[in-house]
Amino acid sequence: MANKWSALAIGALEEGPQRFGALQRRLQGVSPKVLTQTLRRLEDHGLLDRTVYPAVPLHVEYALTVLGESAAVPLNRLRAWVEDNVDEAVAAPAQPALPPS
Repeated sequence: MANKWSALAIGALEEGPQRFGALQRRLQGVSPKVLTQTLRRLEDHGLLDRTVYPAVPLHVEYALTVLGESAAVPLNRLRAWVEDNVDEAVAAPAQPALPPS
C-alpha cells in the first residue's frame, strides 16, 4: 500500500471524486495497469470507494473514504516537509553508509 503511486493517488483524490482518465492525466507517468492496480489496492484497504454509474459508456468515479481522508493528513505533512527541504537534501553531500553492527 505504501508506494509512490498510492500516495499520489490519495493526494489527487483530495480534491474530490475523479474518473480514471482524469487521475491518469493528473498522475503523469503512471501506466494504466499500475494505476488500476493501485486503485484496486486502495479500495481493498478501505481508502477509496469506486462508484459505477450505469451509463453508456460506463462511468466510474473514485473517491476517498473517511479512512482515505485521514491518510491524506500525514501524507500532506510529508509532502510539505519535502517541499521545504528538497533544496537542502539535494545539496547535501552523500554520506557514506555505516558498517553493519
